Amino acid sequence: MNKKAVIPLVLFVGLAALFLYVLMQMNEGEYNPRDIPTEFIGRAAPAFSLPSLFNPAKQVSSSTYKGKPWLLNIWGSWCPECWRESDYLVALKRRGIPIVGIDWRDDPADGKAMLARAGNPFLEVGMDPDSSMVIDYGVYGAPETFLIDAEGIIRAKHKGALDERAWQEKFAKYFEGQ
Repeated sequence: MNKKAVIPLVLFVGLAALFLYVLMQMNEGEYNPRDIPTEFIGRAAPAFSLPSLFNPAKQVSSSTYKGKPWLLNIWGSWCPECWRESDYLVALKRRGIPIVGIDWRDDPADGKAMLARAGNPFLEVGMDPDSSMVIDYGVYGAPETFLIDAEGIIRAKHKGALDERAWQEKFAKYFEGQ
């Protein structure tokens, strides 16, 4: 076989092996492209104060929630996954889990209409139409949910629609006994 023909063949076999390995990892649940690492875990949550979706003269502030664990959920009415997770968030609210929502890059009327139709799981909803707040949290898509502990430290993050499996894996232990 010609030496020039061997190099492309070796590269092809190597890439095929890598592709097969990644596929096998995905099938075993060990590789999840949604599990994007974040440098924010273990660090102080960035403080924010945003206008309320329901009363823009009022501010929704992270400082209100110091002293207890809470969830921060970034969402928008334009986001299909946000619609998908809404029933689960409402169920968490019924269980007494404090959730603060940030309506991101959304028209206020559309955000209000979504909550009217799907149910409002939030204690408060802040508006972030220009991404000024979500940038500080490293958000790049919706929905994203952060767990902020009683000391104001980010302890967990979930990218995508929150469901029972993600809740149990990432967040439930912080709310045991509540």
